Amino acid sequence: MFESQRYDAVATQDEFDIVLSEAYCSAITRAEAKNFYWGFISLPAEQRFAIYALYAFAREIDDEVDDPHRSRANLGVKLAAQRDRVRRCVRGDYADPVMHVLSRAVERFGIPESELQGLIDGVEMDVEPREYATWEELRGYCRLVAAVVGRMCVRIFGYSDAQALDLAEELGISLQLINVLRDVREDAEMGRIYLPREDRDRFGVTREQLREGASNDGWERLVAFEAARAESLYENGLRVVHYLPHRAGVCVRSMAGIYRGILGRISADATRPLRERVSLSAREKLGIVVRSWLAVR
Repeated sequence: MFESQRYDAVATQDEFDIVLSEAYCSAITRAEAKNFYWGFISLPAEQRFAIYALYAFAREIDDEVDDPHRSRANLGVKLAAQRDRVRRCVRGDYADPVMHVLSRAVERFGIPESELQGLIDGVEMDVEPREYATWEELRGYCRLVAAVVGRMCVRIFGYSDAQALDLAEELGISLQLINVLRDVREDAEMGRIYLPREDRDRFGVTREQLREGASNDGWERLVAFEAARAESLYENGLRVVHYLPHRAGVCVRSMAGIYRGILGRISADATRPLRERVSLSAREKLGIVVRSWLAVR
């Protein structure tokens, strides 16, 4: 489960500690990142472990909000503690394996504290059940929970033009919109209605319909509309690979390609997200990774 080859030739206690911390982050990512992990394995070791730590941190923050037993007051305390954890991390002060690895990544790759704090801002928006009135409101949410992660990833990858940061934002927003379509019923059952009200009203789709998993012609047209939006963002955002090193480009194409595959299945059958969580098989994901290696040269 762990990347045990990293234990070879350990010379000092500090090196041994970082190997254990990297292994911890790797284990979390392999267990939880069902889609992203397939892209991460394309990266060189230093970048890969930095990404693992970033993913593990994001997972921890997300789990705080999704904990069904948490109270509003207790969650506020926990998120405040996470903000302090970030502040200490960027100063090289850590007390757990995730922040051990992440603090090194912050120093090595110049990750701003504002982007790590922005991720907490986005996740905090999920504390209370809510819905989004307009696309611009939803886009703002997507920018915090996904686009800011894309920017941090690009900093870790390295880039040849600052335009890569903006393109990473576009791609991140696209992938988050695909998440919204994929998880629409599950989110609705928790009181989270992400699809913009202006779009739902345009096509005659109600909140109750999403909670009950009831499809009609309006739902299918709404899915087609949002899928086209996601596809447009995807096409523009994927241009980021032109400004990244080869292996980072493979990583991005792999992760994005898996999400595009999910979007394709949703577009082919708009009722599926109302019945089940749409996903790709391990074999299909491996095929996307192989094609990504062939595509980025």
